Amino acid sequence: MSFVCISDFCKRFATHTVFENISCEIKQGEFITLLGPSGCGKSTLLRCIAGLTTVDHGTLTVNGEDITNQIARLRGIAMVFQSYALFPNMSVYDNVAFGLKMQKIPKAQREPRVREILEMVELESYHNRYPQQLSGGQCQRVALARSLVVRPRILLLDEPLSALDARIRKNLRDQIRRIQQELKLTTIFVTHDQEEALTLSDRILLMNDGQIVQTGTAEEIYTEPASAFVAGFIGNYNLLDRQQARQVLGLDISHQLAIRPESIYVRESGRDYGGKDLIPASGIVTGHNLLGNVIRYHLDITGVPVIVDLLNRSSERLFTRGSELDLLFNRDEIREVS
Repeated sequence: MSFVCISDFCKRFATHTVFENISCEIKQGEFITLLGPSGCGKSTLLRCIAGLTTVDHGTLTVNGEDITNQIARLRGIAMVFQSYALFPNMSVYDNVAFGLKMQKIPKAQREPRVREILEMVELESYHNRYPQQLSGGQCQRVALARSLVVRPRILLLDEPLSALDARIRKNLRDQIRRIQQELKLTTIFVTHDQEEALTLSDRILLMNDGQIVQTGTAEEIYTEPASAFVAGFIGNYNLLDRQQARQVLGLDISHQLAIRPESIYVRESGRDYGGKDLIPASGIVTGHNLLGNVIRYHLDITGVPVIVDLLNRSSERLFTRGSELDLLFNRDEIREVS
């Protein structure tokens, strides 16, 4: 049964339509990611759910209750912003306790709840510090703790990691997911970062131009893109038009082909390919990028640029510029998209 139900949401600013006829359902305890390029409407949708922005049309129900026109502070929804929005003149403890004070929770009840949440975000020893004495990642954890301590029924996260460096972002990302699962908290997370969405989500709602263009698990979105936009946004697909598909693979298609770079094999002598339906081709290496455990090769196949991802097993395996490679395309992993 759906816990959150958004039906026919529409939002306009003057003559600009941000989104129209947006509908989706979310189960209790799910981690949902709104993914999409900047300007597609995902942050505005989040603010409408929070009650910080009104909708022009549509309904929002939570656990069967229509809260479309309910004021924000009565919705039982907490929101974490990219900018932290901490009170600079308050300690970590007081920042986290602020929401409980506004709810008029007695001090004797506030203190154990604040201590519990600070321990959960691993900031219990920082309770007397002020925001200016903290790193960006620590500030974001304080903002998270402040939202969690009021025990919301829904947690909204609006690109909370985008201002952090890569190492801190990954650590905090893992921490958010661990806490969300521990609390079984219904969470909606906004990002334009594909890796964050793929790593964190139970389901992804991929948006473009004010519409939800595909919904599914990370695996479904990544391996079964519904359109050329999805294939181009969610990964590093090779997109071949009709002429290129015929030129490279000898296939006649109606729209475009989407081919994941890791699904293309470099032929290896003696390797058993398990009876897969493989289409052979050959290409010339024009360059490569080292991506840690993956080497991304750029190839030219009869004038068509194609990328191929291979595991970085050792430097001896590196194919240099100008090398000719015999390739095998797995027909089962080729998708036609419009």
